[in-house]
Formats: sequence, structure tokens, C-alpha cells
Amino acid sequence: MGKKILITGGTGLIGKRLTEMLLQKGYEIAYLSRKKSGIPSIQVFEWDVSKGYIESGALTDTHFLIHLAGANISDHRWTEERKKVLISSRTDSIRLIAKKLTEQNIRPVAFVSASGAAYYGMDTGDYTTNTEIAPAGNDFLSHVTVEWEKAADAIADLGVRTSKLRTGIVISGEGGAIPKMALPARFGLGAPLGSGKQWVSWIHIDDLCQMYIDALENESWQGPYNAVAPTPVTNEELTRQICKVLNRPQWFPNVPAFALKLALGELAGAILGSNYLINERIKKETNFKYKFPDLTEALNNCIG
Repeated sequence: MGKKILITGGTGLIGKRLTEMLLQKGYEIAYLSRKKSGIPSIQVFEWDVSKGYIESGALTDTHFLIHLAGANISDHRWTEERKKVLISSRTDSIRLIAKKLTEQNIRPVAFVSASGAAYYGMDTGDYTTNTEIAPAGNDFLSHVTVEWEKAADAIADLGVRTSKLRTGIVISGEGGAIPKMALPARFGLGAPLGSGKQWVSWIHIDDLCQMYIDALENESWQGPYNAVAPTPVTNEELTRQICKVLNRPQWFPNVPAFALKLALGELAGAILGSNYLINERIKKETNFKYKFPDLTEALNNCIG
């Protein structure tokens, strides 16, 4: 039996692919979930964060811990109630695990937590030097991410080596932003959003999942990392590349910013915002090798 990895949010887009890759490496995978479900090769332990409950045995013999849980940012308009959910779903869950680890005197070897590119702000404009030492932003989504990372520090405070992956747009054909952008493009309706000049920091899902694995296995990984590909692109270029990969024309005019704001409210800021992240620590401090450093190759692999 391989080393046990306990994952929160394992049934999401990243969790599913990461689980496949970890199983291929011989790890024993367990999920924390609100419901027991029949997932092949996966042991599922129930938990209820609101009640402070984690099923007995969930944390026992846990070698590594991965935190992916969190309500989807773009599923609903950001009402005040929804904002509370976006924060609590990311923070209360991992603080509960820290509490149980303390009570049971269990210390995993390493912990990796998801985080977001919006740490630096939903819109950093043309600022192109967002390395890991850049300051946090001051808007709502930045606040979510800062609180997310503070919660992860509850595990680090126990003496567990902790990494945080500030993730950009994930390139995948199975979910996330790309299939939503590709759908109108398939019908010849692909169009940039707003000005189209806003920067998009992206990463192929396989590269992201390999970063999680490297962060678990390599003792040098610790602290925050910009989990993005080496080459950010504009929204206009991303749209053009999607249309090119699908062999469809891009003749539709840009979707006006005001229309997105009317439809989505404050959430539109996350879509129209510009984020140019530099993967400085990945590049200078690790031996990580990208499988898909090129956007065209990444899109061809996922939706081509």
C-alpha cells in the first residue's frame, strides 16, 4: 500500500485529474466529503464543517494533505451571503482539520493548499511584475485569497511543511473557463471580453497537478508559488487561440464590459480584471518542467 494522501475537494476539476495522476504513482488516496459516495479506488470519509465533525480514521496515517475545497467563485452573483460562503468554504474547513490534527497528535509530512492568482488583486492592470513577494490586493477576491492562505498557515503552524499554489486560469477540456469560452467559439461566436487587453495568467491542468505532486514530494517546496505557465496572454489572444484551435473564425465584436457588469454584478470584475503573474519561484527555485508551456499546445491537448 502506498503512502496515504488525504484530499479535500477531491471531486472537483483539479481533484479528479490530480487523483488519477497520484493513483498512477501508487499513492493511497482518501477524500473528505460531505457524503459517502462510491468512488473506485478512493476511500471516502465524511465530514461536516459546520458541526466540527470529521469521521474517525480520516486523519490516521495521513502522510500528505491537499486542500482543494472551496465554493465556486463564478457559480452565483456575489451577494453578501454568497461572499461569506466563498470565504468560509475555504477557511473553516482547513482550520477544522488543523484542530483535529492537534487533538489527535498527527503531523503529515507535507501540506499543499490551493490559492488564487487574485491574491494580488482582481485587476492589476498592466503591472507585469507580480512575483510571489508582491503585496496582496485590496478587493474582495484578494481578501478571499488572503484569508485562504491564512487558514493554510494553521497547518504550517503545526510544523508541517506547507506550500500554497496561487493558480491562474486552468486549461482543461473537462470544466472551468475554457469549455465555456469554447462553446460560442464553436458556433463562430467567439469574442474577447471587455477591451480584450486584460492579461490572463494560465496553466494546463496536467502541469498544475504535477506542481501539487512536486510540492508534496520535494522538501525544497515551501510557501507561496505562482502556479502559472511562463507566458501570460491577453484575453483577446486567448480567444483568438481558442478559435484557431477549433478552426472557427473570430469576427464577432468584443462583449462590452457594461453588459457583463449588468449580467454578473461585482463578479464581472474577476472576468474583466487583468492579472500578469510571473512564475519566479517555480523558475528559479525548483526543477519543475512544464509539459505545456505553450498556449496553443495546451489548448490543442484539451479542446483541439
